Amino acid sequence: QVQLVESGGGLVQAGGSLRLSCAVSGRTFSVYAMGWFRQAPGKEREFVAWINWSGGSTYYEDSVKGRFTTSRDNAKNTVFLQMNSLKPEDTGVYYCAAVQYVRRWPPTSTDTDYWGKGTLVTVSS
Repeated sequence: QVQLVESGGGLVQAGGSLRLSCAVSGRTFSVYAMGWFRQAPGKEREFVAWINWSGGSTYYEDSVKGRFTTSRDNAKNTVFLQMNSLKPEDTGVYYCAAVQYVRRWPPTSTDTDYWGKGTLVTVSS
């Protein structure tokens, strides 16, 4: 059984920074592509970022490019999302996602094998 547990969410002022973490337990973490999604109140879940198994390839949603950075530490079975220059529109529940067998790059939400329960990020104006 694979479990993903996010942490690091909270309340921050616009322009501030947060670092989210996602700890993965269960099967070998290093084989997974890892992703971040978010869901704002009243909206559908949307893609934020992907990182491949080695960390050598990343992919970002256009609105977060240059502000967010995803990275991973395979020795610690953890993936990170560094969020800088936060905006009120970044507010939402952030979910960690794992894809065991990557069939396309970037993956989509339908390719995701495992999801975390999410961590809330609130950016005040």
